[in-house]
Amino acid sequence: MNIDEQVELLMQGTEYGDEELKKAMTAELRARLIESEKTGRPLRVYCGYDPTSTDLHLGHTISMRKLRQFQDLGHDVTFLIGSYTALVGDPSDKNKARPILTEEQVAENAKTYAEQAFRVLDRAKTKIRYNGEWLSELSLVDLIRLGQNFTVQQFLARENFARRLEKDEPIFLHETFYALMQGYDAVAQQTDVQVGGTDQLFNIIVAGRKLQEAMGQKPLVGVITGILPGTDGVQRMSKSTGNIVPINTGAEDMYGKLMSVPDFAMEKYMRLVTRWSPREIDALLKEVESGRVHPRDAKMKLAREIVSIFYSDDEARSAEEAFVRVFQQKENPEDMPEFALKAGATVLDVLMEAGLVSSKSEAKRLIDQKGVRLDGDLLERGDQVFPHPGVLQAGKRRFVRVK
Repeated sequence: MNIDEQVELLMQGTEYGDEELKKAMTAELRARLIESEKTGRPLRVYCGYDPTSTDLHLGHTISMRKLRQFQDLGHDVTFLIGSYTALVGDPSDKNKARPILTEEQVAENAKTYAEQAFRVLDRAKTKIRYNGEWLSELSLVDLIRLGQNFTVQQFLARENFARRLEKDEPIFLHETFYALMQGYDAVAQQTDVQVGGTDQLFNIIVAGRKLQEAMGQKPLVGVITGILPGTDGVQRMSKSTGNIVPINTGAEDMYGKLMSVPDFAMEKYMRLVTRWSPREIDALLKEVESGRVHPRDAKMKLAREIVSIFYSDDEARSAEEAFVRVFQQKENPEDMPEFALKAGATVLDVLMEAGLVSSKSEAKRLIDQKGVRLDGDLLERGDQVFPHPGVLQAGKRRFVRVK
């Protein structure tokens, strides 16, 4: 790729909430790429991940996809595990303080992060580091010197802090440390480019760049990626809303969940999650708009592309075949778990004990929404005795053979 094509690819899917800021970051990125080409020194690029839970979903991988693009262009990429920032908890996009994790909880969560990341990143080209390496060495005097670069007003102006202040809800002092710590991550690594979501705008553009300048370094370029909506197409992907696409549940499950994403959200997924170039995406969207390609077929192509990133081309094809067989041809899956029916068990009992639902409220909601079928026939009461053995379906993708 020439420089223009590199810039176009690396800025694809970015959002800054300010057109002038985006233009400035684009110009700085172009200058860094030109300088890198002239000197032969790869850019130092990183993104930080706080191990606040054990599993990653598709939303977590947006920044990893951007890191992979930098890797493929020959730059040095660091996958930074926030072993110390996770102890504080990022207040960005939060309306209340995060619970403070113990060092043991953070260490346990971190074990799985890197392995999951290698589904996107090139293992041989990825540096794994922990920010405890340098943050654990900071003294109280060091923290004071970092803090003197910022005003309290800068923090209180942040939208989430401003909302909490207006509602007279607590803002804890330790929450202001987070931006200082993340900013120091950039300094410690002499970062050229930092990748992060729009919720990291303050931490990257304000804290990181300001601390680097204060320490005599050239301020980094912030590549700020958009936030991936969940399977509802509206709210950000989050475990709390249940609209996630996990990356560890299997190819068929991932494919099915991606096919449930509304048509209007397809472009967002194309630009944030796939390996496609901006021109390939534009061409496909034009074909859909003109009617030459049906939105369903475009979504199947999208689902196949994303699944193949995390699994393989063969598994993606098999997942697509299973989806077509079950949902387009209305056949049951070839392989499904079995459940032994107990005498007197109700429909609700079977749904719960077979693991088709996580709670009684979810079971009742599915029944009310006419989402529970036995051999294709609706089951409309949860308290009725389970009618007979057969294939029980809960929602669109969950099946069990009741014997």
